[in-house]
This record gives sequence, structure tokens and C-alpha cells, in this order.
Amino acid sequence: MAEQLTLTVSLRGTREVRANCQIFRLTGLLDAFSEPTFRKVMGNYVTQGPSNLVLDLSGIDFVDSSGLGALVQLVKKAKDAQGSLQLIANPRVMQTVKLVRLEKFLAIQPSVDEAVANLG
Repeated sequence: MAEQLTLTVSLRGTREVRANCQIFRLTGLLDAFSEPTFRKVMGNYVTQGPSNLVLDLSGIDFVDSSGLGALVQLVKKAKDAQGSLQLIANPRVMQTVKLVRLEKFLAIQPSVDEAVANLG
């Protein structure tokens, strides 16, 4: 069962824990306003484990450079905890990711199921 997350007024989502991963489905804005809370909350979840994360960003309306920076830091934190991060992106998020050439660094998958399968 998914637990509700209210990160900020503009960023919400759910968290589901499976045997080998945590799945987050986020909606709203991942921007300079929501980034500090996002970074803190997600960092705590990586520490709690499991350290394999799937972030479904298909419901995100906007991501800015602060949000992308938080995603990069989250990838590093997951790797430091012997885990990984898989992303699902919509066209808006994908456009921003490609603009700063992070599509190879961020493991972007077409669906949650494929992301979970790709965790190994």
C-alpha cells in the first residue's frame, strides 16, 4: 500500500516499499522552492532503505535546475548506499534533462515496471 507524501504545497506524491526498492510517484513542481524539502526527505528514505529508488516523475509539471541538482545528488546518495536510482520522465521533464545533457547520467526508463526490472 502506498503512503501519502506531502513534501511542500507544490510537491506531493506517494511512497511504496517493495522487497528490493522504494517507488515514489511525484506530482507538482520540483523547483527551487520544493528542492530543499525534497532533498532532505528523499535522503532520509535512502538512509532508511532499501537504497534502490524508482522515481516516477510522469506527474511532474515543472522541473528547474535546482530540481535537477537534487536528482543528481540523490543518484550519488543512492550509489553511496549501494543502491541505484531509476527515473520515469514525462516530455516536459525529459526536455529539461536533455537541455543540460543529463539523460545518460540519470537512468530514465519508460515505465515503473521496467525501472523495477532494471534494478537488477
